[in-house]
Amino acid sequence: MLSLRRKLRLDTERLLLRPPTHGDFNPWAALRTSSEAFLTKWEPSWAEDHLTRRSFTNRVYWANRAIGNESAIPLFLIRREDDALLGAITLDNIRRGPAQSATLGYWIGAPFARQGYMCEAIEAVVHHAFDRLDLSRIEAACLPENAASRGLLEKTGFKYEGVAQSYLQIDGRWRTHVLYASLRSDRRGRTTAG
Repeated sequence: MLSLRRKLRLDTERLLLRPPTHGDFNPWAALRTSSEAFLTKWEPSWAEDHLTRRSFTNRVYWANRAIGNESAIPLFLIRREDDALLGAITLDNIRRGPAQSATLGYWIGAPFARQGYMCEAIEAVVHHAFDRLDLSRIEAACLPENAASRGLLEKTGFKYEGVAQSYLQIDGRWRTHVLYASLRSDRRGRTTAG
């Protein structure tokens, strides 16, 4: 799949997607801080040390280990025109063998939302997952009332699959999520089988 000897990098028209580095701490902390009200209603509760350098350093080490052991691909969205950090996307819980699947998660800073950046990132990561990693299925979940995320998933080819009761703790409460998936060879809607 991946090798630590090879630099992981995905390019889109406006973005560079790459793993986080220690040097990203200040822009990451500033973006997360300025976007806190925008993000926290959709995310698990932040730990008390969420915005600390030590916590971020642990994230960078986790990212390197996850890429190295092929369990996840955590990437930052960097805007090409000015090297601004816009958000992050992670292909996590990569499962091999009969499953050949993974879970997609993402966030974007409030100033950069609804400008098509995450759409570009999702399309690049899904293409990479199917074309380079030979995965068959990418799953994603979001809160039912998160119309922006639902629209984004649908726009990038994910199809609604159902509801998961008490799926994740979001903002301190167990919350039901809607489930979406993208399949490498998607035949849903094209078969007469019932």
